[in-house]
Amino acid sequence: MTTVEAISRALLEARRTERRLDASTLPVPDYDEALEIQRRVQATIGPVGGFKVARRGEASPVIAPIPASLILPSGATVPVRDQMGIELEIGFELVAEPTTEILADPKAFFRPRIVLELVDTRLAGGADDPMMKLADMQINAGLILGAGPEDWDGTDFGAVSASLRCGDRQVVDGEATVPGGSALANLALFCAHVGDHCGGFRKGQTIITGSLSGLEYFPGGTHVAGLIEGFGEISSLLE
Repeated sequence: MTTVEAISRALLEARRTERRLDASTLPVPDYDEALEIQRRVQATIGPVGGFKVARRGEASPVIAPIPASLILPSGATVPVRDQMGIELEIGFELVAEPTTEILADPKAFFRPRIVLELVDTRLAGGADDPMMKLADMQINAGLILGAGPEDWDGTDFGAVSASLRCGDRQVVDGEATVPGGSALANLALFCAHVGDHCGGFRKGQTIITGSLSGLEYFPGGTHVAGLIEGFGEISSLLE
């Protein structure tokens, strides 16, 4: 059995049973194998509702699909196995069919939105390996979608005023910065590399551009409330 076959089967079984797999018993994929594993898993679990992107220095970026079935509106209740990671981010919803002009006039193609990324691994033991995480959709567990500025003129987002409170923990309260300092640069990075990965970039999908809050984990029973100035509020209940 190849590395791709072994990890794909294991990840699908972990999703089916909702039990974490022991990654230490599996071979470690390379970058191309990790993306192929994503494609195989995503083809089985359903349509893509969005993607996440992150820089890896000068190497090809992290790209991972977000299943449409795991994208929920602000205010939604999210089931939690033991704990759930929460990240406050800026997303861009593609509102028109993409063309070669997509980045020349972003306001014609995108709607900025406040989002909460949900984070949980299907892995245990060896789960910290970067390529294992990439194979596991960069440990994405879903997305909460909120509102955004109605009159966006296409200007970039770098430093923003933001708040994130999870239960009694104030995670962010004040200025926060998009990773790399530019949400549009991260969006452009995604557009330059996604190609036809997991079906490619399609109208209605949302791209998330990196955490404003860092990654922290919280148990069931936690109420999550976020805010980005100019976007509005977002919330969720971990159950």
